[in-house]
Amino acid sequence: MKKLIYFMAVLTVTYSCKTTQDLETITPEPVVVNIDLVNVQNDKVKVTLDPGKLTGAQTTFYIPKTVPGTYSVDNYGKFIENMKAFDYLGKELLVARKDDNSWLIDNAENMDKITYWVNDSFDVEGEEGVFSPAGTNIEKDKNFMLNLHGFVGYFENLTEQPYKLVIHRPTGLIAGTSLQISHSTTQQGPPGTTIESYNTKRYFEVVDNPIMYAKPDTTSINIQDMKVLLNVYSPNNVYTTKDIKAGVEEMISAQKEFLGEIDNTSNYAILLYLSDLEEMDARGFGALEHHTSTVVVLPETMPLDALKTTITDVVSHEFFHILTPLNIHSNEIHYFDYNEPKMSKHLWMYEGVTEYFANLFQVNQNLISNDEFYDRISNKIESSKNFNDSIPFTVMSENILEEPYKSDYYNVYLKGALIGMALDIKLRELSNGGMGILDMMKKLSEKYGKNKPFEDEALIPAIVSLTYPEIQIFFDTYVSGTTPIPYAEFLEKVGVNYENNQINTSYFIKGQIPYIDGNPETGALFFRNNITLNSFLEQLGIKNGDVIKSVNEAEYTIANVYELVMKSQSWSEGEDIQMMLLRDGEELVLTGKITQPTDSQIKLKEADLPETDSKVKLRNAWLKN
Repeated sequence: MKKLIYFMAVLTVTYSCKTTQDLETITPEPVVVNIDLVNVQNDKVKVTLDPGKLTGAQTTFYIPKTVPGTYSVDNYGKFIENMKAFDYLGKELLVARKDDNSWLIDNAENMDKITYWVNDSFDVEGEEGVFSPAGTNIEKDKNFMLNLHGFVGYFENLTEQPYKLVIHRPTGLIAGTSLQISHSTTQQGPPGTTIESYNTKRYFEVVDNPIMYAKPDTTSINIQDMKVLLNVYSPNNVYTTKDIKAGVEEMISAQKEFLGEIDNTSNYAILLYLSDLEEMDARGFGALEHHTSTVVVLPETMPLDALKTTITDVVSHEFFHILTPLNIHSNEIHYFDYNEPKMSKHLWMYEGVTEYFANLFQVNQNLISNDEFYDRISNKIESSKNFNDSIPFTVMSENILEEPYKSDYYNVYLKGALIGMALDIKLRELSNGGMGILDMMKKLSEKYGKNKPFEDEALIPAIVSLTYPEIQIFFDTYVSGTTPIPYAEFLEKVGVNYENNQINTSYFIKGQIPYIDGNPETGALFFRNNITLNSFLEQLGIKNGDVIKSVNEAEYTIANVYELVMKSQSWSEGEDIQMMLLRDGEELVLTGKITQPTDSQIKLKEADLPETDSKVKLRNAWLKN
């Protein structure tokens, strides 16, 4: 789901009150939402919402506290201002704000509509901690990133009602979305306004279908009966769809070939927002998946080759979510509570297996070599060791919104993927190469499907019944249990040797693993906590968590981190270096000499075995079948 990216690798309730009676609509009319993108005021957008006829003395209106896939509490209601409710005569009703995300409205049976203004997260310093691909942008006449959970709320007990979205947009901007327009009209005269309508079956479909409005830069790709819409917004026109279309087409073609008949998606949209780091703009880079679309936010300053590689890795992860959790998921996800969420135990599958597939398909479809695949796996093993390896993954997953588990979230993409790999190898071993984890997921898809959620406790027994009894031991030991996975033992089964070597590294990156990261809220660069630093950084006196203020008197932030990395490539051994840091709130200056950084590295290498060896046959089944 939320695919966090280290930028370098790219990189209280005040009171409560229940309603006096349950509310219901008298007619099956849809909840009608009007969003005005034309008459923007102070970078805010007005929303008018008509829920139809209600009954009851009071009702509560909600803006989501969290949404599926983010695994974080974001409180989107903080961006809502001037909430008002009106009766059928236009008279204001009493509205009391209960907390960040809910409002109590009196005289609900006479309420006609509510109105409120929405501020966007991109323009707020630090984005209030909202992950950019789940955030919102309001830039009059240029760009509107409508992650609709930030614009559209719901009344209690009305999440299963149909919703009709009516969006008033500048005629010069077009919509990027997988939603189908049900009606469109264009008004003549300034300002040019086009009114578009979208119909959805329930509130979930509103949240599940982001829309990005921007000047036209779209292209369609038809791949094996699936239409893929690629929509790019580059504020300084650095890149267009033409720059990345071929790579996206190759990637999704390979993914569909890998998935086979398991894919039932006919339309898919990729919405790419490229952030201008010189302005107050998005700072959290990565992607957030939906059933039929993905929102991607990356820095506009990325070199084209890095952009293409990142899109392949990030978007392929999000696309594989059409398998899980979108097609295989628990009640906690199917009946998601946007303001009192209950989390599933199975992040190992939703995110871990998805991340594993995002790498496995590339070697399976010959987009990368075996050695490149092994390097990715070794990087995940190394990085995951910086987290607590004895925490049961099911416990972490179920409590992911709380500390201390919240701090281990990134390990979902590391050890979670490695759980997928180990399970895949175990299944291949038990089936003599005939069954892998993709086959297991296909069986789960047939058993459940997107409209049939499972009970959280029932998933592992279902997997065991569809595979082998020994798989229960695997889960009890490595997923629900506290035993670290013996990666060397699993890899040895497929003829891959596990070695620890001493290598030279760059000053701030080891292979694909950065030693530094950035805080999107402040723009500050810091040395990561969950990592062992290289010899140069240790000798200089750097400690994990130190914030970089300047290097050789040049100041650095997220905005110019690439300059730091590029400049370090020309450093020579023996040269003087000065680094100003912020440690525990106090400034300090470290000085020393440039030395060649070294670090230990796990190296995975295929054993020299004949093609007829059983381990080689099992490896071929693992990587190529």
